[in-house]
Amino acid sequence: MKELLQKFENKAPEIVFEWHDAETEARGWVVINSLRGGAAGGGTRMRKGLDRHEVESLAKTMEVKFSVSGPAIGGAKSGIDFDPADPRKHEVLQRWYKAVAPLLKTYYGTGGDLNVDEVHEVIPITESYGLWHPQEGVVNGHFDPTTSERIQKVGQLRLGVAKVVEDSRFTPDYSRKYVVADLITGWGVAEAVHHYYNIYGGDVRNKRVIVQGWGNVGSAAAYYLAQQGARVVGIIDRAGGLIEPEGLSFEQVRELFLNKNGNQIEAANLLSFEEVNARVWDMGADIFLPCAASRLVTREQVDRMIDAGLEVVSCGANVPFNDPEIFYGPIYEYADSRVSVLPDFIANCGMARAFAFLMQDKVEISDEAVFDDVSAVVRDALARTHGESRDKTGIASTAFEIALKQLV
Repeated sequence: MKELLQKFENKAPEIVFEWHDAETEARGWVVINSLRGGAAGGGTRMRKGLDRHEVESLAKTMEVKFSVSGPAIGGAKSGIDFDPADPRKHEVLQRWYKAVAPLLKTYYGTGGDLNVDEVHEVIPITESYGLWHPQEGVVNGHFDPTTSERIQKVGQLRLGVAKVVEDSRFTPDYSRKYVVADLITGWGVAEAVHHYYNIYGGDVRNKRVIVQGWGNVGSAAAYYLAQQGARVVGIIDRAGGLIEPEGLSFEQVRELFLNKNGNQIEAANLLSFEEVNARVWDMGADIFLPCAASRLVTREQVDRMIDAGLEVVSCGANVPFNDPEIFYGPIYEYADSRVSVLPDFIANCGMARAFAFLMQDKVEISDEAVFDDVSAVVRDALARTHGESRDKTGIASTAFEIALKQLV
């Protein structure tokens, strides 16, 4: 696996597009690792201090993810080095998407990512520059569609991604009008845990959960696991967090989901980040959901959770461990050798899979169809991994090998 990984990591990306904003200090990159299958896909993220290396790493991560989620295309990523709290954010995004619109029309598809919202930012801005949908480049480059096929596939994407989730099994509150893009990634992270216990043995009910990050992914994953009977005992977010040794009730988790402020947790009894960070890793959790930014989880935190009884990590963040390597550094390998690590390209493939599902011919666009499809893809990926090795450790390593054999 490591030889395959090294070969894949060391191959230079096919296309790197660099942008310098004329009106602010913002810089941006589109990195297309390859045009496998005639196209490439990957979301747009924004954060202060982001660099080209981070975007290259994420583009390669996306290529591995597509080996699970489909379609069989190359990996790409867009990244903008700019403070998302700056009031000029929207204007920066407008200029960015105007610059990259030709790529998005022909062979590159994008979406939301860290600090960039799919429905409220990516879709309306790209539409203003003549795109039918920000995934239109994948439709054109990969499928080479006729006009009628293009209209059908793009129409399904337009309808499905922004569809308001109405089925009470999948939404915390229909009246709030959460859309598929708000919930689907967290759903996949939770379903990865659900299928892990079904395949490798065990039951998610009454399992104790720590969640890192309370944005769309972490809060949704926690909601769905609490719905299945798991107990959230700790939440750590950049604004603070909560510690509840007996576990939050399903209704309490639901309220925390509904009351979040953007991507931050809000609660009357919120503890400081420092206090939660000092205590949460020793809570005795069975399940850990790293759903914040990349490369945050340290060896010390892993050790403390293992000592307290950790069983499984479902990676909601891309490359959650604090390693310099693109995919599988020493901390990741150590965690993978001690507990069950469900890798990001399986656990958080929900949005990529939703795109792939909606690009198929004449699919049913319903909550049940989209959410069940993501669940089935996650289940099948874990079942293939289990078919190679029934060990509860080394799951990520085995899954990487299966994926990389398709790509290298």
